Amino acid sequence: MKQAYLFVHFKEKSTPDGEQVYFGLSKDGFQWEEVNGGNPILWCYYGDKGARDFTITFCQETGKYVILATDLSLAYGMRGKYHHNWDEISKNGSKCLSIWESEDLLHWSEQRLIKIGDEKFGCLWAPDIVYDKKRGDYLLHWSSSHGDNGYGKKAIYCCRTKDFEHFTAPQLLYRHPQEAVIDSAIYEEEDSFYMFVKREGEDCRNILLRADKVEGPYEQVKAFDESMADLEAGVYEAPTAVKLEDGRWCLFLDYYGVPGEGQGYVPFVADSLGSGRFVRADEKFSFPYGFKHGTILTITAEQYEAVKGYYKEKDSRKGKMEME
Repeated sequence: MKQAYLFVHFKEKSTPDGEQVYFGLSKDGFQWEEVNGGNPILWCYYGDKGARDFTITFCQETGKYVILATDLSLAYGMRGKYHHNWDEISKNGSKCLSIWESEDLLHWSEQRLIKIGDEKFGCLWAPDIVYDKKRGDYLLHWSSSHGDNGYGKKAIYCCRTKDFEHFTAPQLLYRHPQEAVIDSAIYEEEDSFYMFVKREGEDCRNILLRADKVEGPYEQVKAFDESMADLEAGVYEAPTAVKLEDGRWCLFLDYYGVPGEGQGYVPFVADSLGSGRFVRADEKFSFPYGFKHGTILTITAEQYEAVKGYYKEKDSRKGKMEME
């Protein structure tokens, strides 16, 4: 095993502990194990006091791992300030992103909130990060409603950063000609950039786009539509992908077609992003619980052992303290 995988995610629960930072570990990208006894790795103490829609990367400028997330708690907010209304959240909620940093994946900074954009932005949802080697910086992208179209159909916006402290002014990255789009995830393969995104509307599906440059313009990959044609519409979102050790790509789609903890990710495998042809691979996949919208980080075998051992020992110490 030369590489392993760390999945940063949350749980679909009606209690506040679900919308916190969770880790999963895998040696092959298919068989996953819980970390820290299935308990949160990090907690949110600021903003909405909950986080969803995680992404993780390694920042070359600072030498630190970075976790970013939507600042949103449905467990608290839906019962209070959002009045059980997603339209209200998309206009007035999630005005910041939550961020944590670590040098070793073990010891993390306290949560801090970052505000990107002006008051014309409604929600800042589902951040994701891709490195632009041509410019030597990171493109941070997310979905937002915006005052320019009356906080109507959402689009994908972006900004740039080198250190996750300083950010350029947001720009529009991609707007679908007919429908709202959310949950963007961008990857590079053979000098092309591929964006997975969820297209909302009557025929609600995930689509794949391609561009020569990370900032676009992006065009839809029809072969992906064909490979996903038999997949039920309106019950999958939050696409995230990882390149496996054998060179194939594994795409995970978050299934939300049932209530509660029956929700979770489903894997699809392709020989390349460029082919656009993904095949469902449920029979190879297992996870100890329903895990929600996150991102996979490729790590070394040594990091896998370090994370597993550190949180196992931490969970063991916690158990002993509770017994005493």
